[in-house]
Amino acid sequence: MTGVADIISTYILAKDNNRPWLMQRAFSERARLEMDVRTDAIAFPSVAVGLDEITQTLVRRFSSENENVYTFCLTKAPTDDALQFTCNWLVGMTRKETGEVRVGCGSYAWTFLNQPEPLVGALKITIEVMALLNQHHTHSIMRWLSALPYPWCPAEAALRGAPRSRALAPVTDFLAQAVPG
Repeated sequence: MTGVADIISTYILAKDNNRPWLMQRAFSERARLEMDVRTDAIAFPSVAVGLDEITQTLVRRFSSENENVYTFCLTKAPTDDALQFTCNWLVGMTRKETGEVRVGCGSYAWTFLNQPEPLVGALKITIEVMALLNQHHTHSIMRWLSALPYPWCPAEAALRGAPRSRALAPVTDFLAQAVPG
């Protein structure tokens, strides 16, 4: 039986590596995606319903515009029997067309269906911040992200290794607030 942490990891693998076929191992056919985008630096539809529409939004369209994607859940993996799970996330990527770097943070709110095997029934993604950096930041950002534990990464580890950059300040501020304690 697949556990909740495996389902979330499968979604991240599908999105980050442009593997749409994996989405059926994470989301139910009737799943609902809600997006709360609080920045002008990236755009998504506010709602997607059904596995096909969610896959189109989170994998196919996303991968057509972005590469070098790393997504991290800023917490320990959930227990396998959780029916709901909320966590902060960190993502970094480069734009295929321009080479600019995007680094953002927000939160996931997952709801799982307990079918014969659990699947995502609903997901709310909140995008709080998205920093845009020019191409000359690519090496430092990718070196930082590729060194982090993937995809479950404590916020303090992400913050500790973050490059020093004024453009990255909204992200490091978010990470600082996400550190427990």
